[in-house]
Amino acid sequence: MKWVTLGIIAIAALAGIAALIGSRLPRSHHASAERILPVPPEPLWRTLTDVDAFPAWRRDVKRVTRLADRDGKPMWIEDGKSGKMTFAFERMDAPNVLVSRIADPKLPFGGTWTFEIAPAAHGSRLRISEDGEIYNPLFRFMARFIFGYEGTINAYLAALEAKFHGV
Repeated sequence: MKWVTLGIIAIAALAGIAALIGSRLPRSHHASAERILPVPPEPLWRTLTDVDAFPAWRRDVKRVTRLADRDGKPMWIEDGKSGKMTFAFERMDAPNVLVSRIADPKLPFGGTWTFEIAPAAHGSRLRISEDGEIYNPLFRFMARFIFGYEGTINAYLAALEAKFHGV
């Protein structure tokens, strides 16, 4: 019983230290990554905006539930490995700029992803920029020191690369 109590105290102390460090980190962050994809801008745009097809090429999305459009732009819920999250497109300038936002104020994080598409030799250059906020200090610590701010962007780009592999 003594070891169990000491283990619980050690875990609580580590979580407290992580939360303290997280509270000292900035709430906002910017991250970005880009790839050249072997597909022209228009088909890439259609892939990025066809939210109903996300489960077919994104392993992290099990199901998409469409919601009523907001300001004439799609809004949806993604059900995936991280739970359910609501998203909305804020800006749609086909086929060059797309901005999506986490549209659930109850989450411990939020922000936007800006997709910039430009023609490139043999396809398109896609740059994804995240302007995020992490409200919970413990999540801030984990994002900065464990997951990395670019982790989700890189996983998304890898899924796109796999979808278009051999195109």
